[in-house]
Amino acid sequence: MNIAVILSTVRENRDGNRIALFAKHMLQERGHKVTIIDPAEYHLPMLGKMFVEMDMPEAKFVEIHDSLEQADGFIMITAEYNHSVPPALKNLLDHFRQEYFHKPTGIISYSAGPFGGIRAAEHLRQICAELRTIAIPKSLPISQSHQTIREDGTSVNGDYERRSKSFFDEFEWYAEALKNQRAAKGLPG
Repeated sequence: MNIAVILSTVRENRDGNRIALFAKHMLQERGHKVTIIDPAEYHLPMLGKMFVEMDMPEAKFVEIHDSLEQADGFIMITAEYNHSVPPALKNLLDHFRQEYFHKPTGIISYSAGPFGGIRAAEHLRQICAELRTIAIPKSLPISQSHQTIREDGTSVNGDYERRSKSFFDEFEWYAEALKNQRAAKGLPG
């Protein structure tokens, strides 16, 4: 399956790159093709028009659209800013709409603190519901991300590789089920 891993922040010295590499490794070990969508690479303007409203969208919007459209599911990696998602993630998500419909989203949250960004993860669930992407019930909070995940995307003691197994199992279940339904019946009205 094609999985898009979406980062959330454009901040310097962010831990999101580590977490994205972790997710990429875990998904590739399971045989999936992974595309990383990093808002820091695209420098998107604040939302003025959605992609579908653009007459001649810039190449960066087309590239993101194509990656989202071709994806069978999404892993959204969110930092926690003031108990919510970073503005770069919200802005990226808001530029698109139907690309997300009836595809699963697995949420990996992280923070430097002990709670692993769980408040941002819960807020992101509400956003996913409006985007009509199904946030799977399990999430994967990563606490003290700067100490627990190395720059190469591996965890310091292998703990997150073990803890993530049920998360990725559930994500794959939803991805397969929803892909089969989209193929068999298309999208509901």
